[in-house]
Parts: sequence; structure tokens; C-alpha cells
Amino acid sequence: MTTHSNHPFHLVNYSPWPLISAFGTMIFMMSMIKWFKEFKFNYLMIISLMIIIITMIQWWRDISRESTFQGLHTIMVNMNMRWGMILFITSEIFFFLSFFWSFFHSSLSPNIELGSSWPPLNIQMFNPFQIPLLNTLILLISGISVTWSHQCLLENKFKESNKSLFITIALGIYFTMIQAYEYIQAPFSIADSVFGSTFFVATGFHGLHVLIGTMFLMVCLYRLMNNHFSMNHHFGFEAASWYWHFVDVVWIFLFTFMYWWNN
Repeated sequence: MTTHSNHPFHLVNYSPWPLISAFGTMIFMMSMIKWFKEFKFNYLMIISLMIIIITMIQWWRDISRESTFQGLHTIMVNMNMRWGMILFITSEIFFFLSFFWSFFHSSLSPNIELGSSWPPLNIQMFNPFQIPLLNTLILLISGISVTWSHQCLLENKFKESNKSLFITIALGIYFTMIQAYEYIQAPFSIADSVFGSTFFVATGFHGLHVLIGTMFLMVCLYRLMNNHFSMNHHFGFEAASWYWHFVDVVWIFLFTFMYWWNN
């Protein structure tokens, strides 16, 4: 391991975490296929989730050490990480664009198998001004609180930043619980034609992104409480807040078209 370099870039050391995380993800995929086929509990899923969670903890620990204690995240490295996060969010935008493309393709010109109507015949849709509107308010408020937390961090108000970030995490968990309740009470399923497929795949992947964003913010809260961030060095927090705002914007489109416009 080199302790000095004549360039501003960060050449990472050998790490086992990419290989182990790929192995854990492969096992998780196999366990999900087994679950879809048999629809019963299997130990592969628990093993794969443990591998993924342990790898996440260890990998984030290493990155936190590199940025906070080893000083490897220079101005140039920070700029490259910003561009990496921008490109990652761009790829996520196109990921959700494919779901909306499928949705509008089917809804704007429903074929005869759907009864030539949208929503299809005998499909009872959610009332958009009940649980969906509540979830929209929750995410909008969480977007305000994470922005407030970032602004407090820029002003060296760490106590206020901790509080507002905790509020954001609590709202993210609350959103997930309400969406799980909505799925349980849903009058249709993912097997109900292309309508059910597009609805549950799009909103389900958004729910997964909310869970991932909540984990990002939890890591940021832990680091914030341990004084890993300063007003000039906090890209990890900034990247998590960008991701959270992206999740908010996607939900606004989901609420507008898949809940309100569908009715």
C-alpha cells in the first residue's frame, strides 16, 4: 500500500467486497427464483441477505476510512464522484422511463384483450386522495427536511442537522410501512393484466429505491453523529440527498399518472 502519490487521483487498494457482493447478489437471485416457484420460505434468502448486509457494512466502512481518516478523497476525486453520482441517477431516470413507456403504451391505446378501456374492465383502482396523497405529502416533507439538514451542515449547525436528518429517515420508514399496507389492501394483483404488472413493478421498484435511500441516510446519520462530515467535506451526505430528491420526483410522476390519471 502506497502512502504518497504525485497525482490527485485515488487508486483503490485490492478489496474483496465487489466479488463477495456479486456472489451474495447471485445467491439472492437464486433464492428469489426458488421463492417465486414454490412460494415458501427458503434459507438461501437469509444467507444471501446476510452476505449482502455484511458486505455493505464493511465496504461503507472502508470508504468512510478513505475519505475521513486517510484523506484520499481529494478535490479531483470529489469531482469525479459527483459526476459518477450524476450519471448513476441519469441511468435510474431511464430505468423508470421504461416503466412509464410501457404504461403509456398500454393506457393510451388499450387493446381488445383489456376490453378496449383503461383501467381494464373489473379493475377497481385506489382512491388517489387517500393513502397515495398521504404518501406524497410524506415524501415532499422528507425532501424539505433533508434539504434543511444539508443547509444546517453547511452552516456548521450539527445538532440541527442531526435532528432534521433523523426526521427524514423516520418519514422514509413511515412511507414504506404505509405502502406495504396499501399493497396488502390492494383490490388487484400483479397478475391482473398489463395494468397490474406496470403498476406493481413501477411502484414496487420505487419502494425499493425508498428503502435504499433510507439506508443511505442512516449511514449518513451515523457518520454525522461521529463527526465524519464538515461544511467543506461531506459528499457522502450530498450524494444521499441527491438520491432522495430523485426518489421524491419519481413518486410525483407515479402519483400523477398511476394513481390520479388512472382514475
